[in-house]
Amino acid sequence: MSIKEYSIATIDSLVGRELGVSDWVVVDQARIDAFAACTGDRQWIHVDVERAKRQSPFGGTIAHGYLTLSLLAALAIEIGVIPKDAAAGLNYGLDKVRFMTPVKAGARVRSRVTLISVEKKGGGLIVKTMNELQIDGEEKPALVAEALAMLIA
Repeated sequence: MSIKEYSIATIDSLVGRELGVSDWVVVDQARIDAFAACTGDRQWIHVDVERAKRQSPFGGTIAHGYLTLSLLAALAIEIGVIPKDAAAGLNYGLDKVRFMTPVKAGARVRSRVTLISVEKKGGGLIVKTMNELQIDGEEKPALVAEALAMLIA
């Protein structure tokens, strides 16, 4: 977490600020294959390395879009999107997701998170963040997503 004063008490004052950037994570073929096995999405462009080398416009296999999206939760926790003084942080959904650039097998990605809004709801807060999943060496991100979390104080 790059903002030391980030807490339930101060969260409203931090809207519009970057909360942090995660470490790099490698999206290797083993991770792609495990995701394919878990979800049943075994499309050749993800799992058939030899065919993808021959026929893919990307020169090899690429990660599933939903695999890259699923990385955001763990990377947000690494950054510290759930304040330490929150009793719990729950996934509340997504408002907008756009897949911008395919992630090639072996690429490194990281997440950059900015706090967009905070709204009181019931006994908690709905926190909206902009998450940009960056690809090492690429100009455009893999994806951008507005993610929602319910913070329980």
